[in-house]
Amino acid sequence: MSDKHSKPEEEYFAREEAEKAKRLKEKLREETEAEERERVKAACYMRCPKCGGHLHEVTFRGVSIDRCDTCGGVWLDAGELEKLAGAEDKSAISDILGFFSGKK
Repeated sequence: MSDKHSKPEEEYFAREEAEKAKRLKEKLREETEAEERERVKAACYMRCPKCGGHLHEVTFRGVSIDRCDTCGGVWLDAGELEKLAGAEDKSAISDILGFFSGKK
């Protein structure tokens, strides 16, 4: 083979290797991020975002909500507030506010 053909061929393989290394690095970064998300999720699962205390599920008006053993904070998942509020029933709102204040 002449030098005329080997140089472009070498450049092609160098580009291919660089792309392969780039894809591998990106895959490793994604895997590392996924592992970190799982580690944080496991460490924070059912922990109070305010004080770090343990959360436990309690059922109020048929909805399971999370309440902190330490600070008494109440945490709602998406859609739970709407379920609790229901059809704009003023007594429901009073019950909810009473529950949140710990008066059940």
